[in-house]
Amino acid sequence: MMKVNVWNPSVELLSRDELDKIKLQRLKEVIHRVYNNNQFYRKKMKEKGLKPEDIKTLEDIKKLPYTTKEELRELYPYGASVVPLDSLAEVRASSGTTGKPTVTLYTMKDIENWSEVMARSLVATNIVKGDILLIAYNYHMFTGGFGFHYGALKVGVTAIPAGVGFTQRQVMLIKDLGVTAITSVPNYAIRLAEVAFEMGVDPARDTRVRKGVFGAAPWSEEMRRRIEKIWDMQAYDMYGLSELWGPGVAIECVYKSGLHVWEDHFIVEVVDPKTGEPVDVEEKGELVFTTLTKDAMPLIRYRTRDISRILDENKCQCGRTHTKIDRIQGRTDDMFIINGVNVWPSAVEEVLLKEPLVAPYYQIVIDRVDALDRMTVFVESRTKLGENDKIALAKKLEYELKEVILVTPRVEVVDPGTLPRFDGKPRVVVDKRAL
Repeated sequence: MMKVNVWNPSVELLSRDELDKIKLQRLKEVIHRVYNNNQFYRKKMKEKGLKPEDIKTLEDIKKLPYTTKEELRELYPYGASVVPLDSLAEVRASSGTTGKPTVTLYTMKDIENWSEVMARSLVATNIVKGDILLIAYNYHMFTGGFGFHYGALKVGVTAIPAGVGFTQRQVMLIKDLGVTAITSVPNYAIRLAEVAFEMGVDPARDTRVRKGVFGAAPWSEEMRRRIEKIWDMQAYDMYGLSELWGPGVAIECVYKSGLHVWEDHFIVEVVDPKTGEPVDVEEKGELVFTTLTKDAMPLIRYRTRDISRILDENKCQCGRTHTKIDRIQGRTDDMFIINGVNVWPSAVEEVLLKEPLVAPYYQIVIDRVDALDRMTVFVESRTKLGENDKIALAKKLEYELKEVILVTPRVEVVDPGTLPRFDGKPRVVVDKRAL
């Protein structure tokens, strides 16, 4: 039987009725706050003919307007705040965007609530007091590193703020400091292992790392299997985004059957990305979140661009009652179109990593030849192959990819170490059509 740890049983194990009562009370409170204290939301609600008193049930959330990333950029820097500026404790910003970032504002109450959901999330993966956690996320305005740090301190986990890069040094720290758990973007766990082997360190045999929490980029089940095998660890998926504090919005428990959304802090919906209409449970669409406890900068029906689904399950084997979402399938802005066919990078990864001869490094290059789109997949082999073996492997992967993504790509197998490595989110798609 799996060992199940729970950080805050009084909330995590609530009945659905009790949880829904908390959600409705907090929803009403947050709607009043944004209406009375934020010009942006007051205007949006008035345009829909809504007043706070019109929100009487949880279903009434569908009456409320959406908030988009573009709108948050327009509100830069303080236009989304509902508190006086002298109440702010921290300011953070999103990663991976061009131009002005989306800013996230925190009061001390926000930091406490963020620490709470992060504590729950770590403990759900059995990272508990006594563990030593290497945090290989950025430690500046990006939310990742600090979110894990705050959660670790709350639980009593020893936090090592390693940041990103300097991979040989990180391997040394993992070994010398007796690290038992790591957190990073998924691909960096593979990179750490690769460098460890180059240094003569076997991650499974020569380190104490047996737990890992990974997020900030979609990753496939095949990638999880690779990470777990090479480290001899249990690897868990976490979901979050900077606009919603950061990591800690949802987490897998030890059963890995979906990610628990902390519903006393967030209401989750799934909508059709094109129409904005809500979809049924178990149906894929775009995740939308309403924050219930964000103090400085509440968000109403924030469209995340992340694709997932709500799972039809009342209670998990771990005992938690909070709604679960599936792992992220991709982002609406990650998907690309090849001659009219929608393709997700995660679907390509799933196919590639099922092949034992393939290393977890690949790149998708898209260009246009004679007015038609062309997709080329460059993938590394795990060991150096002869030319005939490369051709045979490429043909096999071309066939398997076509069966899944309904597009026939060109596959080129390259030698180990050929493709670029990334300490942060990998750039796996290069679209040359717009160049």
